[in-house]
Amino acid sequence: MLNDTRRRAEGAAFFALFVLTIPLANWMVGNVGTVCVPNGPCLVPVGPSLTAPSGVLMIGVALVLRDLVQRRLGAGAAAVAILIGAALSAAVAPPSLVLASAAAFLVSEFADLAVYTPLQRRRFVAAVVASGVVGLVVDSIVFLYLAFGSLEFLGGQVVGKAWMIALAVPVVAWLRRRDARLGLAPA
Repeated sequence: MLNDTRRRAEGAAFFALFVLTIPLANWMVGNVGTVCVPNGPCLVPVGPSLTAPSGVLMIGVALVLRDLVQRRLGAGAAAVAILIGAALSAAVAPPSLVLASAAAFLVSEFADLAVYTPLQRRRFVAAVVASGVVGLVVDSIVFLYLAFGSLEFLGGQVVGKAWMIALAVPVVAWLRRRDARLGLAPA
């Protein structure tokens, strides 16, 4: 009973954080960066000679949070969170960016879901990494093409999201060990 309550409470926190990362990412693209391109995105450095639209930081986090929502609340809750987050984006970004973001996010998150689901029970950390890589590539290609008509920032997008996933791996591994110690089963 205590584990079920803990699982649902953590799931609700992951759900809320995941939903908020999507509009935050869209807001950041137009407002946060070391340089803002006229009629284009605000950029952040993500590696040597690589920049990416600043929302890349939040989307990298979102890819991991989506997996955590599914682990705690199930695939149905993860799908609902994807739809809510995409809808909330309309409040903070221009329509063209919202459309590109929503399309990219929906396609990439459902690709992420398809990779994560069969792997997560046996190899949780590997599932998060594999699904994150698939999601970040799909998201980057769809978003950049629809938002800017170019794949100019593709390398930066992939690297920036990969950094965020890599930074999350120790947390995910810790969560997996703690779940095993507590006997906390996935949803």
